[in-house]
Amino acid sequence: MTYEEARAFINDTAKYGYVLGLDTERELLRRLGNPQDDLKFVHIAGTNGKGSTLAYISTILKEAGYKVGRYISPTIFDYRERIQVNEKYIAKEAVARLAEMVEAAGQAMLAEGLHHPTAFEVETAMAFLYFKEMNCDLVVLECGMGGLTDATNVVKTTVVSVFAEIGMDHMGFLGNTVEEIAGVKAGIIKPGTIAVSAAQRPEVSAVLQKTCAEKDTEYREIRKSDIKDVRYVFENQTFTYKEEMKLKPGLTGSWQIDNAALAVEAVRALRDCGWNISDEALRKGLTETVWQGRFTTVSRHPLFIVDGAHNRDAADRLKETLELYFPEKRKLFIAGVLADKEYDYVMSQLTPLADRVITVMTPDNPRALAADKLAEDVKKYNPKVESADSLKDAVHRARAYAGGEDMILAFGSLSYLGDLIREIRVQDQ
Repeated sequence: MTYEEARAFINDTAKYGYVLGLDTERELLRRLGNPQDDLKFVHIAGTNGKGSTLAYISTILKEAGYKVGRYISPTIFDYRERIQVNEKYIAKEAVARLAEMVEAAGQAMLAEGLHHPTAFEVETAMAFLYFKEMNCDLVVLECGMGGLTDATNVVKTTVVSVFAEIGMDHMGFLGNTVEEIAGVKAGIIKPGTIAVSAAQRPEVSAVLQKTCAEKDTEYREIRKSDIKDVRYVFENQTFTYKEEMKLKPGLTGSWQIDNAALAVEAVRALRDCGWNISDEALRKGLTETVWQGRFTTVSRHPLFIVDGAHNRDAADRLKETLELYFPEKRKLFIAGVLADKEYDYVMSQLTPLADRVITVMTPDNPRALAADKLAEDVKKYNPKVESADSLKDAVHRARAYAGGEDMILAFGSLSYLGDLIREIRVQDQ
């Protein structure tokens, strides 16, 4: 099987949908020798901040000298981003070889009248096989959606479970209240381990604490009072967390202080479990962390930033950051969303801040909302809105409107930001 054939096979498994539950994944992994049982995990769930927190933790562990697996979704630039070891993408050869193994197991399951694994289940199995092959010391594992019934939750050897901010998202799958959603995400907690959480709203905190008590798991939650001396400066933020003085996160955005503090608390928990992580590795890892698509500066003069804000809490944080860093700057926005997201609230909070809004349709995505439909919806909040025919057109228009001291912000679905960043870089050449 070639890499292209492997990708075609995985894309074809999309016909099996997205099925919540662990039976199929467990059976698939059993046939593949249960590679996940030979690995150790930091398992991350949450609504906003999962990816950034994962990036901080895995970079710190790499700086501490460990071989660290990363499993993430969605990806921005390359399919192979989702499976990394020490921040290097899985090789195309490995994708092809492992996909062939998983395909054979899936076909055998189908022949026996069992469900065929979904695309996410296939990718999760490939990741576990690869991390075992690479002899990873620790895998930082991001839930695809939810927790309890997410395919990643087949793991039994979690060292620390981590909870980024939990809010309203994927309501059709996870529940209709924040308590229901928190209950599903709490499903990753394993008995006798340590669970670390961002500061949560009280009803979420109560759910996490109850689950930990039932599983004899220690619960540690960030207290806002432990985050001090915060200096909010664009691309030069610093803060103190407990006795860790003047930490500098590598990611920009006011919310990254909270994500960095969560990563620090997770590292403290790992230390308590016997992992050797020096203060130097902690500091350097935080500063060296890179995570594309999260308030990322892509170009300057004018300043061009991209951010994957696509739900309520992310929109609130992005609005806070824009008002904090750039209260006086004239702003041009590019927006693209998926039709099944709660995009109206996002537009209501963000688009009034813009001098002009340009809408786009996210390419190659059946769930994408048409640019002209999004423009019509945005008119309720900002009448200076127009739709673009393509990402290239949107970037051209935004730059034509922007002066050298203005800023352009592209936000919405992560699914189009990679293509947009590539377009910006092409035009910058």
